[in-house]
Amino acid sequence: MAAGGGNLREELTCVICCDMFQEPVMLACMHRFCRPCITRYWRGTFPGPVTCPQCRKEFNSTQLQTDYLVTAMVEKVRGSCSFVKSHEKQVKEALDSHRQKREDILNIIHKDQDKMETIKRVSADLEARVQGEFRVLRQILQDEEDFALDQLKREQHEEMEKVRQHLESTENALKDLEENIKVLETSEQTVTQLPQLRPCVQVELAPDFDANAFSHKYIAPLQYITWRKMYKSLKPGPSPLTFDINTAHPNITISQDMTMAIENDSPILYKTHHKRFLQSVNVLATQGFHTGRHYWEVELGSKSKWDLGVASEAVDRHSRVKLSPEFGYWTLRLRNRSEYFAGTQPWTRLHLSSPLHRIGVFLDCEDKRVSFYNADDMSFIFSFTDGPRGKVFPFFSPCISNNPKPHPIQLLHYTPVALCG
Repeated sequence: MAAGGGNLREELTCVICCDMFQEPVMLACMHRFCRPCITRYWRGTFPGPVTCPQCRKEFNSTQLQTDYLVTAMVEKVRGSCSFVKSHEKQVKEALDSHRQKREDILNIIHKDQDKMETIKRVSADLEARVQGEFRVLRQILQDEEDFALDQLKREQHEEMEKVRQHLESTENALKDLEENIKVLETSEQTVTQLPQLRPCVQVELAPDFDANAFSHKYIAPLQYITWRKMYKSLKPGPSPLTFDINTAHPNITISQDMTMAIENDSPILYKTHHKRFLQSVNVLATQGFHTGRHYWEVELGSKSKWDLGVASEAVDRHSRVKLSPEFGYWTLRLRNRSEYFAGTQPWTRLHLSSPLHRIGVFLDCEDKRVSFYNADDMSFIFSFTDGPRGKVFPFFSPCISNNPKPHPIQLLHYTPVALCG
């Protein structure tokens, strides 16, 4: 029998069944066969002599003797084949796993790259908007414009840097996987143990880029905010609103100049009007808006509860409804003196650093956005980014606080100030 490793499996193969020997026996001519195979081959040849299937030598006896040496060799080769198959399976599983991880990481990289493009696009849009706001005041406010643009670029850089760092670590993890895949592909055909691989770093998706949060301070009424910085002793509001007494609930008293609304326990006998709120203690402004950008301020003092914002012209004024966008309201609210909420569904609790005494409301009809600011320092409070469609009115509710000396809601009016160069 040949001893060459490459021919060993061939030497241990039965020429009848073309498979490795099962119960190998050796004839006098030194040829080997499986006992079941040679028995079947000789079936029907009795009483005559039998022949060797390979060399055709005749034999009178059909006595077969097991070849124990070959039997042992077959078992050894079978064990080696089992190890090879197990190794091949391990390599294949590891290779499939690494290929899947590579695919996952490539998807993450694509998402990061798309995110970077989104950051660039949003930043470019914001930059154009900031420049448009400052163009009107360019001669006297160049420094303020430069400051705002520098701040935007810094924040863009910070956001880009976060994504870049995540992208870099992800690409490094991909390199390690690629190296492992090369090693596994090289050793795929061998019968050695699983090769030493580089440790695989778990890669997670980075948090989504919040374009709205990134944008708030740059889509605010920048001209007014900057003007307020220059004239801190004044608290101007560009839209001089007045209350529409024909919308006031009977438990709301409106001042003679139509700028103050105060709760009262005894209903007022207002004349009947289809615009009047009958179930909820609400009132609207006379001025309504459906185009453009508008900003107004409201003095709330130390009231313990209130609601304010904007309401659709079509809201139900004769029923008690939830103050939520679903029913045509985009509002803030205060309860229990210190609990602030945005009128989402369900309510969004707001955690503010200081109480709100004066609030600015910014309505952008084109962007369908309603934003709220602390008018004392122009810090951002909350923004509805899916705002009203159609005509809306400034909305107010002094609520019933059971306070013997209730505080009014006051619409702020200011005398225009001439800016001197």
